Amino acid sequence: MSRHPHTTAYRADRLWLAAMVHRVSGVLLAAFLPFHFLVLGLAINNEAQLDGFLHWTKAPLVKFAETGLVLLLAIHLLGGIRVLLIENMPWREGQKRMATIAAVAAMGVAAVFLIVVL
Repeated sequence: MSRHPHTTAYRADRLWLAAMVHRVSGVLLAAFLPFHFLVLGLAINNEAQLDGFLHWTKAPLVKFAETGLVLLLAIHLLGGIRVLLIENMPWREGQKRMATIAAVAAMGVAAVFLIVVL
């Protein structure tokens, strides 16, 4: 038997959750990039197709998807700032509260975006 049994108790911690959300948001943003480059290619190669795509983006479902993208960007940005602070500043009490505030701020940014685009 190993000296250190495997445990997952740390997964209940808010800071672990913040780190996981940061990683997942990065993966999802990376998955979005090929579609973004495809649209940029339309802008360069085929103006008519780009116009059709831009017309499609006015649909409410697309606006909600864009809101999700803005949420991912805000989460990833704030998570990255959190990591920079943790790695370059001394540990302080309230780190969990700051992670929660960052999550709420990211949702606020996405909500404002949704209100503006709808």
